[in-house]
Amino acid sequence: MIRKDEAPRVESVHRALVLLKHMAEQGSISVTEASSILEVNPSTAQRLLVTLVGDGFAEQTAQRRYVPGPELRRAAIDTAPPPLPARVRPYLERLFTRVGETSHLAVLIGTEIHHLDGIEATTHALRFGLRTGIVLPAHVTSAGKAMLADLPREDIERRYRVLDDTAAAVNARIDLPKLYRDVDQARRQQIGMNFEESEDGVAAMGVSLGLVDGQHAALSIAMPIARFARQDAKRLSAQLLETAAEFRKQELQA
Repeated sequence: MIRKDEAPRVESVHRALVLLKHMAEQGSISVTEASSILEVNPSTAQRLLVTLVGDGFAEQTAQRRYVPGPELRRAAIDTAPPPLPARVRPYLERLFTRVGETSHLAVLIGTEIHHLDGIEATTHALRFGLRTGIVLPAHVTSAGKAMLADLPREDIERRYRVLDDTAAAVNARIDLPKLYRDVDQARRQQIGMNFEESEDGVAAMGVSLGLVDGQHAALSIAMPIARFARQDAKRLSAQLLETAAEFRKQELQA
């Protein structure tokens, strides 16, 4: 096997790759900039850029700068990971199959959770409807508590004590000591609980998926509290934790 430091280098290919990397990182490049980066004369730099244009890896703008072309943009799209809802969807379906209750994927943004996806349980006479697209305060939801439990106390305090004009009225009414107790409990149990806090008649449990692509994400299940028995908590918690562990394992292997 040829070692990296022993591999022969085709200089023209190397120079073209340097220019492609610069365009991908900076968005554009001029002939003068290319000449300086490669330490070659402008005519050589221009020939390289024109070659990249001819093969679709670059385009020239009206300002005579070179930007990523369709081939380079397509390569970036092809190698980008699928969006969060698409990656979590198989595990959301797996959770739904295991528990038979309405299940959701949510993310934490500030002090709110945003429901990105969900599967509704329709076979029960009493059932909990979908909340996809709904935004709720994190401190009263199972998914919100589960995700807040991932954060250090200082981060939680920053989120809730930044009382700007839009958040002041809401945050000022929050019982922070209770919030910290709920978060501590969620941290110990690895499960967030919500019994009629977000809305009347609802029982919900949530588990954090951790930080995924810079977003705190969680899975949750919800049902009418009339059908929830306290002895169900252990079984449902186990299914949530198992599904979350399977998702994390797959993310590590990806």
